[in-house]
Amino acid sequence: MQWVIGVLGALFVAGAAYRKGSLSLSGMLAAVVMGAIYFGAGNAFWFGILLLFFISSSLLSKLKAEHKEELERSYAKTGRRDAGQVFANGGLGMLLVLLSAVYPRSEWELLFVGVMAAVTADTWATEIGTLSGKPPRSVLTGRKLPTGASGGVSLPGTLAAAAGAAMIGAASWLLQQLAGMQGPSFTALAAAGLVGGLAGAFADSLLGATVQQMNRCDVCGREVESGVHCGRPAVHHRGWRWMGNDAVNAVSSIAGGAVALLVGVLI
Repeated sequence: MQWVIGVLGALFVAGAAYRKGSLSLSGMLAAVVMGAIYFGAGNAFWFGILLLFFISSSLLSKLKAEHKEELERSYAKTGRRDAGQVFANGGLGMLLVLLSAVYPRSEWELLFVGVMAAVTADTWATEIGTLSGKPPRSVLTGRKLPTGASGGVSLPGTLAAAAGAAMIGAASWLLQQLAGMQGPSFTALAAAGLVGGLAGAFADSLLGATVQQMNRCDVCGREVESGVHCGRPAVHHRGWRWMGNDAVNAVSSIAGGAVALLVGVLI
């Protein structure tokens, strides 16, 4: 019955997101599979945190969407998430759900909170940071960058990242209580979420400034993530060719999970 509830719940949420344009068809199918596993192999703790990330990020992506439309043309991925984005953001968490089902340990929960706090922090930072009236600055050099450029950080974006990470950390304790779980304390989960989330968001910016694959548009000369810009194929400019946006998200979420585990264990 728990698996049936998981499938139906995931289908309802993913279907609504597909109708609203937050998910592509492949993204919807991936979200149904993922949501079913989160609830079927886990419980309200795992599924609830996934929902918090997905719903909050989807709502923020619609905030002043017309302002972000031009910027999205330079991104490898847009606000309409496909299967690759869904698994890049939630795939590691899904693995942790399965590991916890087979070999229950509180360390899986801390890792999970850090992973989800990292992807939430990064998404919130991007969605809010691009609305800032001031240009971001390079996380490496501090020089000004175009709005939306990979490797850029801003004060509004950083505050948004902290808010998203803190939300995941605090909510994880509440969901843990609702699920009847005996796990890490509120202090441990809240600190793990906040610090792990910020670490993951910072890792994302650092990777974006150094090794993420970036292309250059032959028409406007702009550095972009996407393979096509101004109606023309963009050419490789820098970074590792295999380190695309989804790979960056996955690596930075691993970093967030590792830091969250360390923080939770120390507390």
